[in-house]
Amino acid sequence: MGAEAKRMAKSIAGAMGEEGLAGKLKSWPERVKTFYNDVRSEMRKVTAPSFKEVRATTTVVIIAVFLFGLYFWIVDNTIGSAINHIFKYLTRR
Repeated sequence: MGAEAKRMAKSIAGAMGEEGLAGKLKSWPERVKTFYNDVRSEMRKVTAPSFKEVRATTTVVIIAVFLFGLYFWIVDNTIGSAINHIFKYLTRR
């Protein structure tokens, strides 16, 4: 078990063991410190994508948006035409 997991388990166990407002107020600074340290350790793992990766994913998103737009336009026109034909058929009688 890593040091981070042990700290988190300790803070959770400490928070559950103490009850009432006084216990929560006592453990608050330690919980904030633990949270801050966890955030710092996770942010060290974050890496920014390269320009090539950003360009590739942007291209994929733009192509996907146009394909979905085309698909929904076709479906919308098909359903709209079908409804218009149904209304024309029903109003001729």
